[in-house]
Amino acid sequence: MNLTHPFRDEDGDKLREECGVFGAVNAADAAAATALGLHALQHRGQEAAGIISFDGGEFYQRRGLGHVAENFSSSEAIAELPGFMAAGHVRYSTTGGSGMRNIQPLYADLASGGFAVAHNGNISNAGTLRQELVSKGAIFQSTSDTEVIIHLVATSRYPTMIDRLIDALRLIEGAYALVVMTPEGMIACRDPLGIRPLVMGKMGDATVFASETVALDVVGAEFVRQVEPGELVKVDFDGNIDSLHPFGTRQQRPCIFEHVYFSRPDSIFDGRSVYAARKAIGEQLAIESPVEADLVVPVPDSGVPAAIGYAQQSGVPFELGIIRSHYVGRTFIQPSDGARHSSVKRKHNANRALVEGKRIVLIDDSIVRGTTSLKIVEMMREAGAAEVHFRVASPPTAHSCFYGVDTPERSKLLAARMDVEPMREFIKADSLAFVSIDGLYRAVGHQPRNAACPQFCDACFTGDYPTPLTDLATREHREAQLPFDKVA
Repeated sequence: MNLTHPFRDEDGDKLREECGVFGAVNAADAAAATALGLHALQHRGQEAAGIISFDGGEFYQRRGLGHVAENFSSSEAIAELPGFMAAGHVRYSTTGGSGMRNIQPLYADLASGGFAVAHNGNISNAGTLRQELVSKGAIFQSTSDTEVIIHLVATSRYPTMIDRLIDALRLIEGAYALVVMTPEGMIACRDPLGIRPLVMGKMGDATVFASETVALDVVGAEFVRQVEPGELVKVDFDGNIDSLHPFGTRQQRPCIFEHVYFSRPDSIFDGRSVYAARKAIGEQLAIESPVEADLVVPVPDSGVPAAIGYAQQSGVPFELGIIRSHYVGRTFIQPSDGARHSSVKRKHNANRALVEGKRIVLIDDSIVRGTTSLKIVEMMREAGAAEVHFRVASPPTAHSCFYGVDTPERSKLLAARMDVEPMREFIKADSLAFVSIDGLYRAVGHQPRNAACPQFCDACFTGDYPTPLTDLATREHREAQLPFDKVA
C-alpha cells in the first residue's frame, strides 16, 4: 500500500517509488538514527525494511516485511543492532520480487571482511551480468539485482575495497545510489548520470547519507551537499572524508519524477524545494490549459501542491472536494471489482456539499493505467459535479522506467495506447490536459528541454533512455527468435 496515493493499490495504477536508503557512520546510536531516517523515507517503499549495523567487530542485521514502525519501533529491536555505523533500506520490489531474501541491505562475508549494501535504483544489465557470474560458479542467495554488485566486488582482483567497488561499478549499467558498509567505514555513491538521488549531512561528529533531505531534517542532521553524480564518498572511523570521481564527468540526468511525485514535498531536490516545484507545475498547467470552472480540487495527497499553484494562477478557488481517510488499514486483496471499488470509497469520499452542481478541475500528479482516474471522475459525477475537467501535473507517461521505478509494462500504460482525446473518453472527463515537457522543465527551474542533451532523465515521458538497456534488448532479441505462438 502507498500511503501517499492509496487510490491505486488494487490494480497497480501507480508509479511506485523506487526505494529509500539511509546510512550513519560515527554515530553514538547509529541504528536508532537510521530507523528514524527510514521513517522519513517510508513513502519511498512500504513493502519491507531492513537495517544492518557494525560495532567495530561484528555486523548485525534485522529485516522484516512491512513498514519501518512494524520492525524498528521498539527499544528491543534497536538493541539488536549495536554499533556506531548502520545502513538501512525501505523497498518496493522493482527487481527480483518480494520475499525475505530480497530485503536490503544485503550482506556477505567477503575475503576482506563483511560487506553490506543498500541500493536505490535498478541495474539494467543485471540479468546479463548474473548469467556470466553463474557460469563462472557464483551462487546467488537472492533474486535482487543488488546482489550482482556483491559478486562483482567479491570477484574483483583489485587489492583495496574501494578499488574493488569501483571495478564492479564500471561493469554496471543503469541507476544506483548506494550506501556500502565495510570493516573500514562507509562508502556512498551515485551512478555517473545521477539518476537516483543521494545527499550527505552532518549530525555532530557523525556523517549521514539519505535519499532525501527530509530524512536529514528528521534526525537533526545538517544538510552538507548532494553526493555528486559518479562520486564515491568514503568515510572512515576517524571521521576522514575522501571524495573520488573515478568515472569522469558526464552531463547529469537526475530523475525528473522526483519533482513530480517521488520526493516528499518538504525535501529539496536538485537544489529546489519540491513543494515550490510542484506549485510551479500547477501554475504552468493553468497557463497552458485553462478552463472555465468553479473549483480546483486536488486528488489527495500528491495533487495538493500542484492544485494550489493552479488555483493561484487561474483565480479559481482551491477546495478539498475529495476527503481522504487517514485511518484505513493496509489494503488486502479483494474478491471482486465491486469490493475493490468499495475499498476506494473507504479511503476517499467526495465532498458532496461542496462539489454538487459545480464545474470541477481535478489535479493529479500522473495517469498510469487510467483506471484510478476513471474512478475519481465517476466519484465526482456521482456527487453531482456539473463538469469534471482533469489536469495532470506531468506529461503523458507513455514509456516504462528501467531505473528503479515500478511501472507497468508499456502495453498497459494508457498514454502508450491512446492519444489525449481517447484518454479523455476513457476516463470520462469533460476535458483532459497534461503539462507540456517544456513547461515541466521550466516549472522545476530549468530552461526548456534540450533535446540534444536533456537536463533530466525523462524517459517515462519521452522514451529517451540515457543508458543502454542490455537486459531489455537481450529479452526482445530472444523473443524475436521464438515462433510467434511461443511469445508471451
